Parts: sequence; structure tokens; C-alpha cells
Amino acid sequence: MKITGIRTMTADVPLEEPVITAIHDVRSIGYVLVFVDTDAEVTGEGHLFSISAKHMEPLETMTAGLGRSLVGEDAHRVEGLWHKLWGEVNFFGHKGVSLFALSALDMALWDARGKALGQPVHRLLGSCRDAVPAYNSGGLWLSRSQDELIAEAKEFLKQGFRAMKMRLGKPSWREDVERAEAVRDAVGPDIRLMADANQGLDVRHALRLGRALEPVGLDWFEEPVPAYDVAGHAALAAALDTPIATGETEYARYGFRPLIEAKAADVLMPDLGRVGGVTEFMRVGHMAQAWDLPVSPHLYSEPSLQLCGALQNCDMLEYMPWSAPLFRERIEFEDGMARIPDRPGLGFTVDPDALETFRTAPAAGAAAKPAPKRPARRTAAKKDETAAAKTEAKAKPRTRTTAKAEPKPEKQAAAKAAPEPAPKPARRRKREPGRTPWYLRRGSGDA
Repeated sequence: MKITGIRTMTADVPLEEPVITAIHDVRSIGYVLVFVDTDAEVTGEGHLFSISAKHMEPLETMTAGLGRSLVGEDAHRVEGLWHKLWGEVNFFGHKGVSLFALSALDMALWDARGKALGQPVHRLLGSCRDAVPAYNSGGLWLSRSQDELIAEAKEFLKQGFRAMKMRLGKPSWREDVERAEAVRDAVGPDIRLMADANQGLDVRHALRLGRALEPVGLDWFEEPVPAYDVAGHAALAAALDTPIATGETEYARYGFRPLIEAKAADVLMPDLGRVGGVTEFMRVGHMAQAWDLPVSPHLYSEPSLQLCGALQNCDMLEYMPWSAPLFRERIEFEDGMARIPDRPGLGFTVDPDALETFRTAPAAGAAAKPAPKRPARRTAAKKDETAAAKTEAKAKPRTRTTAKAEPKPEKQAAAKAAPEPAPKPARRRKREPGRTPWYLRRGSGDA
């Protein structure tokens, strides 16, 4: 199954209301959609998301450019192609935009492989379950009043969810505690409740807040301090009974290894669009399994379901409804569990009608095509000489012929008195064939 082309496009999906966290103010979600076409008439689909539309152009450009190296390759060789792309991005580094691009392409390759074989990806990876617990992450925002938090938490219960996540980050840690206690009272002791500070606190604030939240019985306290503060997360993990969750902004297994070694996380949260795609997500999951640590995917709810179905140590799916308008299919829930689709590939396909509604202008050079053949050296040189001659002819000014003026007597006398110019040095004799040039003759017998 040969890859015949890579296509990309972007979409911007407005939110019904702004999302406010300790560090975010989100009005719409931007998406880069990736399509891997094959000669087997199978198209693999992948996507990236951004909380700002201005980030989509560099993501799309990098993905399209990186995808050119896949054209002509066998789409079934997912492992080999992952390592090829890993080598391709070495110049840019194995973090940031380059890893996003790799992730999207790897996602689409797994989708294509599953579709070609008629199997869902979780079965290709080694299935272990048909459904996974899901928590609702699409509400209980920092901008909600306490009464609104209570009402929304009860609504999630009516929808059948048995787990949910709220946000923290008020200026006063006491206010955060009051809000968490109010939600706990509203949902009861048996509902799993998580809290996310979105990296908005320092260690001292997070420690005081974490200790005060212990009686609330949180399942985890997510990213209490900036993600890069591994030592801070480790200190909090050691001091609190509440598990610490982090990892959503880490890249590849090399970003998660320090978290594990420093004991900075009790729950790892790889992000499918940032970690390195399906291939690297599974490596991180298995590495966590070796340390008896659970994983819970960050966002990418639809494709992450396949990974939840293949990893025994996957704790819960984060359900976020942001990307739902883009797909034909919907996630199915039953008694708080998300069903893992048995449809081929990743199980979700982009809805063409949604693309018509949300599609944005393409980035320059977004369509990834095979690179044009390099012209022969002689032809290129000839073109360069011709272009240079034309440029020189245009640049040379036209002169008018005029009669020479007779030199003045004083100038004639000065010219006679001037000394004869020094003779030009003789031209260097051409080196005889086989004779060592002088600058290489030091210490040599060739004189």
C-alpha cells in the first residue's frame, strides 16, 4: 500500500462560550486535518488542535513539508516510517512544532493501516477492553460561579457521567477549597472528582491548597505548577496524599522519563498530538506500566479511545466535546463508560459538511507533493550564464561618442616627467600534470 500524497487543511471551530482557566482565555479551537492518500484507495486521517487559530499555519506548514518524505513509501511500515520522520526532524529538535507534525502523520498512518486491514487500531495494538471509564472535562470552569458549578455538576450526573474535572486557580486558595467542597457535596462521595490548576500556581500556594483539599477526596490534582517545574511536581507528590497528574505538555518518551525518575507524577497524561502519535503514545504507556503508573490521555478524545482500548494501565478517557462537530461519528457512552469503536482505523472520519462550515484559508504550500526533479547541472549552469549575461547587458549604461579635448601643455609636461610604469609580472607557469603543488611539498621529496 504505497503512499501517493499528503493533504492538509485547517478548520476553526468556535466555542459556544469562552473557556477561562488559570492561564487560558479560549474563544475557538483551531484544527489542522491531515489526509494520507494511498494507491489502495484508502485514506488515513489525523488531526492536530490549537487553542488559537494563529498557531495553525506553522503546524500545517511543518506537517505538509514533513509529509513529503512519506510519498512513495509503504503505509503499512508504520514503525519504520516513524523512525524516518524522527530522523527528519532532528535539525529542528524533537520537541515543539516538529513533534506535532510527526504525531499527526503517525496518527493518519495508523488510521490508513487499520482501514486497509479492516480492523480498529486497538485490535492491531493488542486489545484489552471494549469500554473505558470517561470523565467529563467540558465544564466546571474557573469562570463559573459556585452556584453554576453545582448546577453543571448535577447536569453531568444526569448525562450518566460518574467522573468529572473542575478547574482551580482563584487568587485565594480558600475560595478554591470552598468551590471544590461545594461540588463534592453536590455529586456525593462515590463520584470521581479531579481538579486542574492549569499550571497556574507556585509550589508554596499549591502545597497549601493541596493540603486543604485532602478532605475533598480528589482523584488527582493536575498540573498545580508549571509543567517544566519537575522538582516542584516531585515535592508536591511527596508531600500530598492526593495523586499528582501531569505530562500533557511533554514530548516523546524522553520527556516522560525524567518525570518518572523524579517521582514527579502519580498519573501520566500523554497528549496524542504532542507525544509523537499513536506509536510513541504506546511506548510511553508501556514505560509507565513498568513503573506501575496509570496513564490518562490528554484531550484528543475520539482517537485516544483506541489507545485506551489497547493499554491495560489506561485509567480514564478525558471527554472534551470540542472536536465532536468535525466528525461523522460520535462517542457512545453507557453507564459512565465510553465505548471503544470497532470501526476500522481510528474509528472517526471527518465530516465533509463540517469542513465546508469551519474550513479556513490554506497555508502557503500546504499540499504535500513529491519534490520536483533537480535539473541537470549543465542545463542549470547554462540558464545561470544566460540570465547573468542578460542582467549585465541591462545594467551596462549606453555611452555617447564625443571628440577628445586636447590636453593642456602643463599636463603634457607632467606626463613626460612621470617615471615609466613597472612591467607586469610574468604569468605563473601552469603546473605540470602529476607535479605536487608548492603548498603541499613541505617535508616531501617532490621538489
